[in-house]
Amino acid sequence: MNKRIVLGITGGIAAYKACELTRLCVKAGIEVDVVMTEAATRFITPATFQALANRPVWTDLWDAREPKSMAHIEVTRGAAGVVIVPATANFMAKLVHGAADDLLSTLCLARQPGSPLLVAPAMNVEMWLQTPTQRNVAQLREDGITVMGPGSGAQACGEIGDGRMLEPAQIFGYIEALFAPKILKGKRFVITAGPTEEPIDPVRVITNTSSGKMGYSIAAAAAAAGAEVTLISGPTHLDTPAGVTKVSVKTAKEMFAAVQQAVTGANVFVAVAAVADYHVANYSERKLKKDERHPGLTIELEQNPDILAWAAQQKGLFCVGFAAESHDVLVNAEAKRKRKNIPLLVANKAQDAFGQDENEITLIDDAGRHPLPRGRKADLARELITHIASKL
Repeated sequence: MNKRIVLGITGGIAAYKACELTRLCVKAGIEVDVVMTEAATRFITPATFQALANRPVWTDLWDAREPKSMAHIEVTRGAAGVVIVPATANFMAKLVHGAADDLLSTLCLARQPGSPLLVAPAMNVEMWLQTPTQRNVAQLREDGITVMGPGSGAQACGEIGDGRMLEPAQIFGYIEALFAPKILKGKRFVITAGPTEEPIDPVRVITNTSSGKMGYSIAAAAAAAGAEVTLISGPTHLDTPAGVTKVSVKTAKEMFAAVQQAVTGANVFVAVAAVADYHVANYSERKLKKDERHPGLTIELEQNPDILAWAAQQKGLFCVGFAAESHDVLVNAEAKRKRKNIPLLVANKAQDAFGQDENEITLIDDAGRHPLPRGRKADLARELITHIASKL
C-alpha cells in the first residue's frame, strides 16, 4: 500500500494542530496531500502546509492541475484514507447528508467504496452537545466513518468541556493504523501497563518509576494490527492509544480484579505493568505525623496477588510476561518464564527502560532467545506483536 493520505482541513481554530500532524506524518515517511476548505484558509495559509508537506495544497474544486478538472476524484485514488482535521459541526453535517459544494466535501463523497474516512471533531462544548450534532455523529459511525474523539478540556472560547480536538499524536496513531497489516483481526487482547500505587495513608503511596510507555505502545500496536484491545492501566500521564478501551486502576488488587473481568473471552494477555509485589497491611486512615520522640516508622507489608501466575492458569489464554531486571537479566527472566509457566516472556534491564522512550528487549520462548536491538518502544512493540501473532 502506498504510504499516502489525504488530509482535509476545515474552518476551525484547531486547524493549527493539523500543522503538527502533517509534520508527524512526513517524519514517518507518509506522503500528505492537503485539501483545505475556503474557511480553513482563514485560519492557516495553504503556503504553510505546502512547506510542511512539500506537496501542492488543494483548495479549489475547479483546480486545473488534474485532467478535465477531476481533482475531486483523482486526489483520493491510491491514498490509504481521508482524514479530516478538524471536522467542524458544519462539515460533519455535510458528510451525513452527502452535500458536495466544495472540493473537500466532494472528494469525500467521490472516494472509492471501502476507502477509510476519519474525522476529528472540534467545536465549542455547547455545539457538540446539541441534538443535531449528536445525531450526525451517530449517523457517521453507522455509515462506517471513524470518529476520533473528541477530547475534553479547555477550549479556545474559554469554556471547558467536550468538543476539544484530539492532540496530533493521538490522531497520528489512527493514521499509523491505516498502514498496519491486520494480522490480529478477530483477536482480543488484554494488556496491563504502568505502575501501581499502594497507599500508606491518605497522602502517601508506595510505587515505582514505570511510565507505562511500553505497555501503551504494545496496546497501540495490537489495535493497529486489528485486535480488540483492553488496556488496564495504573496511574500515568499518557493518552489512550487509538482504538483502545482503557480501564484505569491504582492498586495491584484493583488491577487483578480488572484483569479477572477482562480476560473472559480474550485470546492474549500481556502483563507489562510494573505491579507492586506488596501492599501495606497497616494502612492508616489518617495522615501519619512525624514524631520527633520516635523518629522510626514501621510499615507492615503483605504480598499482593500474582496476576500473571493466575492468568497463566486460564484455559486458552496465551500469556506474555515482562521481566524488568536490574542484573543477570536473561538468567532471571528465563527462570521467571519457567516458574510462571508462560509461553513467551520479554526481558529488559529496568534501569534502561523505565521512563525512557527507547528500550532494548529479548523475547524468550520455547525456541530460545530472540534479541531485539535498542530502539523506539513503538517500533519494538510492533515487532513483539508480529512475534505474538506468529505464535497464535
